[in-house]
Amino acid sequence: MKLIAKTFHGLEGVLAEELKGIGAQNIKEVNRAVEFEGDKEILYKSNLLLRTAIRILHPIHQFTAKNDQELYDGVKQFDWSELMDVKDTLAIDPVVYSEVFTHSKYVALKTKDAIVDQFREKFEKRPSVDVENPSVRLVIHIAKENVTISMDSSGDSLHKRGYRVGNHKAPLNEVLAAGMVLLSGWDKKMALIDPMCGSGTILMEAVMYARNYPPGLHKKNFGFMSWKDYDEALWNKIVEEAKDKIEHPRLRIFGSDASIKAIDIARESALGFRFNRDINFSVSSFEKLEPHYPKGMIIMNPPYGERLMKDKDIVDFYRMIGNQLKHTFTGYDAWIITSNKEALKNVGLKPLEKLRLYNGALECGYHKFNIYDGTMKKIIKFR
Repeated sequence: MKLIAKTFHGLEGVLAEELKGIGAQNIKEVNRAVEFEGDKEILYKSNLLLRTAIRILHPIHQFTAKNDQELYDGVKQFDWSELMDVKDTLAIDPVVYSEVFTHSKYVALKTKDAIVDQFREKFEKRPSVDVENPSVRLVIHIAKENVTISMDSSGDSLHKRGYRVGNHKAPLNEVLAAGMVLLSGWDKKMALIDPMCGSGTILMEAVMYARNYPPGLHKKNFGFMSWKDYDEALWNKIVEEAKDKIEHPRLRIFGSDASIKAIDIARESALGFRFNRDINFSVSSFEKLEPHYPKGMIIMNPPYGERLMKDKDIVDFYRMIGNQLKHTFTGYDAWIITSNKEALKNVGLKPLEKLRLYNGALECGYHKFNIYDGTMKKIIKFR
């Protein structure tokens, strides 16, 4: 079957590699998504195992529509009784990029009308709408005049791992955090530090990756579980096989933050997944932080300054980051994500890699820096 894994811009390549790892076929990267093919087992595995996927869609019907009536007629061309019964509930999520159809809610309403009218004509009864917890959730995607209707196999977004507690003021999305860990090339034998860890999302994702811990293991309900062809025995088999592959390496992962409240939330999140022995948390500002090991990797998501700091403060803050990296963390690689390109210049280091990611609606640079030790500095100087 044809499938689509949705993701964030910049993570398409990482997601494609993940899909190769679970046995998906005919993988093709597109904008903010990866198209692929697979059987029911691959569908289930993609929901359970992929770290950088937001949701998995199964396209079922395509047509063109130039007006409202053609949209309605096109939806009715499909036999919806193949996928759902009158007793089922329905929700429709519209994604519209079209000059013809300018109101996405109207598109959803017209699609719903076509489906329920078909049922009423066939069975004199119709399925009900349930936007919160439907048995069948459809996504209708319109690009200009091209319409694709897909079944949403995931239900709630796959970024909801189940470990987040409390209410941190600027949480990083779990899928983005996982992508940052995978893009960094971090080796689980290496020390990892997030010196501005907030609620600990990057570190939680690092532990899950290092332990081969399925990101969807604690998710209770997936969209495919209410499909007509749901195979519970196959799903349980896949889950048990994934559990058997969980590893328990000795990890050197450290998280710190100047906020006591943030560290309390991070510790509670780690405890909920029994990761509290894998992550060492401490309350500390970055400028006072000392490394536990001579070499390792830093991944950080510092304040961007949009709403947290004044211009002068953010410049001084990023200058402090650079000074601390150069004087205290020599021998480390550091990855920094920020939307504030001007502030990042004050770090005073030349990035080895520059990647473009999105944190919500904010376009960000994800930059890698090598913090050379004194020996390397001398070698560079004499060259």
